[in-house]
Amino acid sequence: MRNSIRRFYNFYLSKDRQLARRIKNVTGITPARMHLYKLAFLHKSMNNEKDYKGNNERLEYLGDSILSTIVADYLYQKYPAEDEGFMTKMRSRIVKRKTLNSIADRMGLDLILTDFSMGRLSSTMLGNALEALIGAIYLESGYKRTRRYVVRHLIRKYLDVHLLEEKDDNFKSRLLEWCQKNNRTVDYHMVEKFKYEKRDRFRIAVLIDGEHMGQAEDFNKKSAEQTASHKAIKKLGFEIEPHTSTQSIN
Repeated sequence: MRNSIRRFYNFYLSKDRQLARRIKNVTGITPARMHLYKLAFLHKSMNNEKDYKGNNERLEYLGDSILSTIVADYLYQKYPAEDEGFMTKMRSRIVKRKTLNSIADRMGLDLILTDFSMGRLSSTMLGNALEALIGAIYLESGYKRTRRYVVRHLIRKYLDVHLLEEKDDNFKSRLLEWCQKNNRTVDYHMVEKFKYEKRDRFRIAVLIDGEHMGQAEDFNKKSAEQTASHKAIKKLGFEIEPHTSTQSIN
Protein backbone atom coordinates (compact mmCIF):
# COMPACT_ATOMS: atom_id res chain seq x y z
CA MET A 1 0.00 0.00 0.00
CA ARG A 2 2.80 2.39 0.92
CA ASN A 3 4.64 1.68 -2.34
CA SER A 4 1.42 2.30 -4.30
CA ILE A 5 1.10 5.73 -2.72
CA ARG A 6 4.74 6.47 -3.45
CA ARG A 7 4.32 5.45 -7.08
CA PHE A 8 1.26 7.68 -7.43
CA TYR A 9 3.15 10.60 -5.89
CA ASN A 10 6.27 10.05 -8.01
CA PHE A 11 4.26 9.78 -11.23
CA TYR A 12 1.91 12.74 -10.70
CA LEU A 13 3.23 15.11 -8.04
CA SER A 14 6.96 14.87 -7.35
CA LYS A 15 9.59 17.15 -8.85
CA ASP A 16 11.01 14.05 -10.55
CA ARG A 17 7.70 13.09 -12.17
CA GLN A 18 9.05 13.53 -15.70
CA LEU A 19 11.85 11.10 -14.93
CA ALA A 20 9.39 8.71 -13.24
CA ARG A 21 7.21 8.78 -16.37
CA ARG A 22 10.21 8.19 -18.62
CA ILE A 23 11.27 5.21 -16.52
CA LYS A 24 7.70 3.91 -16.71
CA ASN A 25 7.65 4.26 -20.50
CA VAL A 26 10.98 2.47 -20.92
CA THR A 27 10.81 -0.23 -18.25
CA GLY A 28 7.08 -0.59 -17.54
CA ILE A 29 7.76 0.18 -13.87
CA THR A 30 6.70 3.26 -11.93
CA PRO A 31 9.35 3.74 -9.23
CA ALA A 32 8.34 3.85 -5.58
CA ARG A 33 11.83 4.43 -4.14
CA MET A 34 12.82 7.05 -6.67
CA HIS A 35 16.34 7.55 -5.32
CA LEU A 36 17.26 3.95 -6.19
CA TYR A 37 16.28 4.37 -9.83
CA LYS A 38 18.06 7.70 -10.14
CA LEU A 39 21.18 6.09 -8.71
CA ALA A 40 20.86 3.17 -11.14
CA PHE A 41 21.47 5.53 -14.07
CA LEU A 42 24.30 7.50 -12.48
CA HIS A 43 27.61 6.30 -13.92
CA LYS A 44 30.84 6.82 -11.97
CA SER A 45 32.11 9.20 -14.67
CA MET A 46 29.66 11.75 -13.25
CA ASN A 47 31.07 11.63 -9.70
CA ASN A 48 32.88 14.92 -10.11
CA GLU A 49 29.87 16.81 -11.43
CA LYS A 50 28.48 19.17 -8.79
CA ASP A 51 24.86 18.11 -9.32
CA TYR A 52 25.56 14.39 -8.88
CA LYS A 53 26.67 12.39 -5.86
CA GLY A 54 27.40 8.65 -5.77
CA ASN A 55 27.21 6.21 -8.66
CA ASN A 56 25.55 2.97 -9.74
CA GLU A 57 28.47 0.59 -9.11
CA ARG A 58 27.03 -0.99 -5.95
CA LEU A 59 23.62 -1.45 -7.58
CA GLU A 60 25.36 -2.86 -10.67
CA TYR A 61 27.18 -5.40 -8.48
CA LEU A 62 23.92 -6.43 -6.81
CA GLY A 63 22.00 -6.56 -10.09
CA ASP A 64 24.71 -8.66 -11.73
CA SER A 65 24.43 -11.26 -8.95
CA ILE A 66 20.62 -11.27 -8.97
CA LEU A 67 20.50 -11.52 -12.77
CA SER A 68 22.90 -14.46 -12.78
CA THR A 69 20.75 -16.28 -10.22
CA ILE A 70 17.52 -15.58 -12.10
CA VAL A 71 18.98 -16.76 -15.41
CA ALA A 72 20.36 -19.93 -13.77
CA ASP A 73 16.92 -20.60 -12.26
CA TYR A 74 15.19 -19.93 -15.59
CA LEU A 75 17.52 -22.25 -17.53
CA TYR A 76 17.21 -25.00 -14.92
CA GLN A 77 13.43 -24.94 -15.37
CA LYS A 78 13.51 -24.56 -19.16
CA TYR A 79 16.03 -27.34 -19.88
CA PRO A 80 15.32 -30.24 -17.48
CA ALA A 81 17.29 -32.72 -19.63
CA GLU A 82 20.44 -30.63 -20.18
CA ASP A 83 23.63 -30.92 -18.14
CA GLU A 84 25.52 -28.33 -16.11
CA GLY A 85 27.95 -27.53 -18.93
CA PHE A 86 25.18 -26.60 -21.37
CA MET A 87 23.39 -24.40 -18.83
CA THR A 88 26.65 -22.67 -17.87
CA LYS A 89 27.31 -21.78 -21.51
CA MET A 90 23.77 -20.53 -22.00
CA ARG A 91 23.90 -18.40 -18.86
CA SER A 92 27.21 -16.92 -20.01
CA ARG A 93 25.71 -15.98 -23.38
CA ILE A 94 22.70 -14.31 -21.75
CA VAL A 95 24.47 -12.30 -19.02
CA LYS A 96 27.58 -11.30 -20.96
CA ARG A 97 28.20 -7.61 -21.52
CA LYS A 98 27.45 -7.61 -25.26
CA THR A 99 24.01 -9.16 -24.73
CA LEU A 100 23.12 -6.79 -21.89
CA ASN A 101 24.26 -3.77 -23.91
CA SER A 102 22.00 -4.87 -26.76
CA ILE A 103 18.98 -5.44 -24.50
CA ALA A 104 19.45 -2.07 -22.79
CA ASP A 105 19.73 -0.33 -26.16
CA ARG A 106 16.56 -1.98 -27.50
CA MET A 107 14.73 -1.10 -24.27
CA GLY A 108 15.64 2.54 -24.79
CA LEU A 109 17.67 3.02 -21.61
CA ASP A 110 19.77 5.55 -23.54
CA LEU A 111 16.78 7.92 -23.34
CA ILE A 112 17.22 7.98 -19.56
CA LEU A 113 21.01 7.74 -19.44
CA THR A 114 21.39 10.78 -21.67
CA ASP A 115 19.98 12.94 -18.86
CA PHE A 116 22.72 11.73 -16.51
CA SER A 117 25.74 11.32 -18.80
CA MET A 118 25.82 14.82 -20.36
CA GLY A 119 26.48 13.25 -23.74
CA ARG A 120 29.23 10.90 -22.55
CA LEU A 121 27.25 7.79 -23.41
CA SER A 122 28.72 4.42 -24.40
CA SER A 123 27.28 0.94 -25.00
CA THR A 124 29.03 -0.35 -21.87
CA MET A 125 27.20 2.23 -19.76
CA LEU A 126 23.92 0.81 -21.08
CA GLY A 127 24.68 -2.71 -19.85
CA ASN A 128 25.91 -1.38 -16.52
CA ALA A 129 22.71 0.62 -16.07
CA LEU A 130 20.58 -2.43 -16.88
CA GLU A 131 22.29 -4.44 -14.14
CA ALA A 132 21.91 -1.52 -11.72
CA LEU A 133 18.24 -1.24 -12.69
CA ILE A 134 17.75 -4.91 -11.81
CA GLY A 135 19.43 -4.21 -8.47
CA ALA A 136 17.01 -1.33 -7.84
CA ILE A 137 13.99 -3.47 -8.73
CA TYR A 138 15.21 -6.19 -6.37
CA LEU A 139 15.68 -3.79 -3.45
CA GLU A 140 12.24 -2.31 -4.03
CA SER A 141 10.23 -5.42 -4.89
CA GLY A 142 12.12 -8.54 -3.77
CA TYR A 143 13.30 -11.62 -5.66
CA LYS A 144 9.99 -13.04 -6.95
CA ARG A 145 8.85 -9.83 -8.64
CA THR A 146 12.34 -9.18 -9.98
CA ARG A 147 12.49 -12.69 -11.44
CA ARG A 148 9.09 -12.20 -13.06
CA TYR A 149 10.21 -8.89 -14.55
CA VAL A 150 13.50 -10.28 -15.90
CA VAL A 151 11.91 -13.37 -17.45
CA ARG A 152 8.85 -11.66 -18.93
CA HIS A 153 10.20 -8.26 -19.89
CA LEU A 154 13.86 -8.95 -20.68
CA ILE A 155 14.51 -12.58 -21.60
CA ARG A 156 11.26 -13.40 -23.42
CA LYS A 157 10.87 -9.97 -24.98
CA TYR A 158 14.39 -9.25 -26.17
CA LEU A 159 16.15 -12.63 -26.53
CA ASP A 160 15.73 -15.60 -28.83
CA VAL A 161 16.97 -18.25 -26.42
CA HIS A 162 16.80 -21.00 -29.03
CA LEU A 163 19.01 -18.95 -31.35
CA LEU A 164 21.49 -18.53 -28.52
CA GLU A 165 21.73 -22.34 -28.30
CA GLU A 166 23.39 -22.32 -31.73
CA LYS A 167 25.49 -19.22 -31.24
CA ASP A 168 29.08 -19.37 -30.07
CA ASP A 169 30.77 -15.98 -30.02
CA ASN A 170 32.80 -16.54 -26.86
CA PHE A 171 36.03 -15.95 -28.76
CA LYS A 172 38.19 -16.26 -25.66
CA SER A 173 36.84 -19.73 -24.94
CA ARG A 174 37.22 -20.79 -28.59
CA LEU A 175 40.81 -19.55 -28.70
CA LEU A 176 41.67 -21.37 -25.47
CA GLU A 177 40.19 -24.62 -26.79
CA TRP A 178 42.16 -24.34 -30.03
CA CYS A 179 45.37 -23.72 -28.10
CA GLN A 180 44.72 -26.69 -25.82
CA LYS A 181 44.12 -29.00 -28.79
CA ASN A 182 47.28 -27.78 -30.53
CA ASN A 183 49.56 -27.68 -27.46
CA ARG A 184 49.91 -23.91 -27.66
CA THR A 185 49.93 -21.45 -24.78
CA VAL A 186 47.74 -18.36 -24.67
CA ASP A 187 48.26 -15.33 -22.45
CA TYR A 188 46.54 -11.97 -22.05
CA HIS A 189 48.64 -8.93 -21.27
CA MET A 190 47.30 -5.53 -20.24
CA VAL A 191 49.26 -3.18 -22.45
CA GLU A 192 47.81 -0.04 -20.90
CA LYS A 193 45.18 1.17 -18.49
CA PHE A 194 44.28 4.80 -18.99
CA LYS A 195 41.58 7.37 -18.38
CA TYR A 196 39.19 8.35 -21.13
CA GLU A 197 36.29 10.71 -20.38
CA LYS A 198 36.88 10.15 -16.64
CA ARG A 199 36.60 6.39 -17.05
CA ASP A 200 39.10 3.53 -16.94
CA ARG A 201 39.86 2.09 -20.37
CA PHE A 202 41.90 -1.05 -20.97
CA ARG A 203 44.16 -2.02 -23.87
CA ILE A 204 44.66 -5.78 -23.90
CA ALA A 205 46.99 -7.89 -26.06
CA VAL A 206 46.72 -11.64 -26.65
CA LEU A 207 49.87 -13.70 -27.12
CA ILE A 208 50.16 -17.25 -28.50
CA ASP A 209 53.43 -18.93 -27.44
CA GLY A 210 54.68 -15.44 -26.66
CA GLU A 211 53.85 -14.07 -30.11
CA HIS A 212 51.60 -11.00 -30.30
CA MET A 213 48.44 -12.01 -32.17
CA GLY A 214 46.15 -9.06 -31.64
CA GLN A 215 45.04 -6.36 -29.24
CA ALA A 216 41.93 -4.33 -28.45
CA GLU A 217 40.73 -1.71 -26.04
CA ASP A 218 37.47 -1.20 -24.21
CA PHE A 219 36.03 0.28 -21.02
CA ASN A 220 35.42 -3.31 -19.90
CA LYS A 221 38.50 -5.54 -19.52
CA LYS A 222 36.66 -8.74 -20.45
CA SER A 223 35.20 -7.15 -23.57
CA ALA A 224 38.69 -6.08 -24.66
CA GLU A 225 39.92 -9.65 -24.15
CA GLN A 226 37.06 -10.99 -26.28
CA THR A 227 37.78 -8.56 -29.13
CA ALA A 228 41.53 -9.31 -28.99
CA SER A 229 40.73 -13.05 -29.06
CA HIS A 230 38.55 -12.55 -32.15
CA LYS A 231 41.42 -10.79 -33.90
CA ALA A 232 43.76 -13.65 -32.98
CA ILE A 233 41.29 -16.24 -34.35
CA LYS A 234 41.10 -14.35 -37.65
CA LYS A 235 44.89 -14.13 -37.82
CA LEU A 236 45.27 -17.84 -37.10
CA GLY A 237 42.61 -18.58 -39.71
CA PHE A 238 40.56 -21.21 -37.89
CA GLU A 239 36.91 -21.67 -37.03
CA ILE A 240 35.27 -23.92 -34.45
CA GLU A 241 31.81 -25.33 -34.98
CA PRO A 242 29.19 -24.50 -32.32
CA HIS A 243 28.81 -26.90 -29.38
CA THR A 244 32.41 -28.18 -29.58
CA SER A 245 33.73 -26.07 -26.72
CA THR A 246 34.21 -27.95 -23.47
CA GLN A 247 35.15 -25.01 -21.33
CA SER A 248 33.45 -21.67 -20.79
CA ILE A 249 35.27 -18.56 -19.69
CA ASN A 250 33.37 -15.61 -18.25
